[in-house]
Amino acid sequence: MTEQPDATIRPGPQATPAERAARGKAARRDVPRSSHAEFTPPATRPDPLGILEGQSATRVPELLPIRYGRMTESPFRFYRGAAAIMAADLATTPNSGIRAQLCGDAHLLNFRLLASPERSLLFDINDFDETLPGPWEWDVKRLAASLVIAGRANGFTDAERADIVRATVRSYRESMTRFASMGHLDVWYARIDADRLQEVAAEQLAKRGRKGVARALAKARTKDSLQAFGKLTELVDGQTRIAADPPLIVPLTDLLPDAERSSLVEQFHELIGRYGRSLASDRRSLLAGFRLVDVARKVVGVGSVGTRCWIFLLRGRDGDDPLFLQAKEADTSVLAPFVGASEYENQGERVVAGQRLMQAASDIFLGWERVDGIDGRRRDFYIRQLRDWKGIAQPELMVPRGMRAFGEVCGTTLARAHARSGDRIAIAGYLGRGESFDRALTTFAEKYADQNEQDHQALVDAVRDGRITAAETETDSS
Repeated sequence: MTEQPDATIRPGPQATPAERAARGKAARRDVPRSSHAEFTPPATRPDPLGILEGQSATRVPELLPIRYGRMTESPFRFYRGAAAIMAADLATTPNSGIRAQLCGDAHLLNFRLLASPERSLLFDINDFDETLPGPWEWDVKRLAASLVIAGRANGFTDAERADIVRATVRSYRESMTRFASMGHLDVWYARIDADRLQEVAAEQLAKRGRKGVARALAKARTKDSLQAFGKLTELVDGQTRIAADPPLIVPLTDLLPDAERSSLVEQFHELIGRYGRSLASDRRSLLAGFRLVDVARKVVGVGSVGTRCWIFLLRGRDGDDPLFLQAKEADTSVLAPFVGASEYENQGERVVAGQRLMQAASDIFLGWERVDGIDGRRRDFYIRQLRDWKGIAQPELMVPRGMRAFGEVCGTTLARAHARSGDRIAIAGYLGRGESFDRALTTFAEKYADQNEQDHQALVDAVRDGRITAAETETDSS
């Protein structure tokens, strides 16, 4: 079910709000909301391990066992690395034909605390490696299934998981209805900040939960370049260098011989200078005040393990003025075979454009560049700060009430992100005010969690049988 690329996902200028709402309601005739409960893998379903191995073909070979090791650890960790598998599955499910900019990997851990350029703490979507325009339902389904998988890991009952998913999808639906009644600027400026999170905690969580939210907010504010500087660096012969923690962090001095290393360092100097052209002029001027000090290769996440990721230590006014940047390889989105190719030739620009469109506020150093590697292959990268007030949820510590509240905030956040790019009035018209879509996704999420468990077990079996090599899992806080 391959869709053709469509850069225009907004309605035409002649469409009135009433016409747009009617378009959404009319879509129910061809794709009833109850049909979203469906998930039956076809007999021609691609081998999920084949999909993973296909991705591995272009990745750093020595890092692949880390990826597989992390994915074998649990069904939830498998799910985090299986966006490509789910993209192929979602392409077989019903969709309303209404498009929006998608995150492409909207599982619950990709909703986090982030800093705005004005130094406010916001709650927003974090990871946009797979972003592309596509059916808005796909993001909602990936979020819903992630909550079921996390809930099962915590031992939640069927009823508790169903309550969490219904509340999350209802939050998305009701938020979209609210955004449909708002003007463009009001939608654009909408955001969830720390104060709103504390209000939600006060309304829905017990004392312990409220204290947990307060601690998470306080901790996120400590995660900046200074904190990273203290944690990730050491003095070597009087010079500040990135500390080795192989295989997760490997400084360039330990990775390559002198001749190749000198050539690559020169390329990185050029990369930082060229990438600055993708920033606004004021931020380009700010970047120009820093100089490159050291470089290391870093392993990040679960699904991204094996892609090329570099961290750069830069120095500003003096040694107490550090900046850590992360350059992450951007490949073709896993959604592309099913929704069409990106309008951007550079995959890094695709990621940055999607992030800027969906986030309420993006990192001031978010940009992109293309680099010729030492192997002669040209690769696209996007660059952002390594740490900037980031805080991540810990679903394994959540009780049902806490995961329900977290899901509701995620639902609102995702609706706001889709409302900025897609036809929010048509989406709201399709969803309506009843609970048909909420109930359907509750069923879908359980069915897909079953499929995810089967796929996870297939990977575990492949590792046991020697088809795939997996390393022992390493600590991963991303």
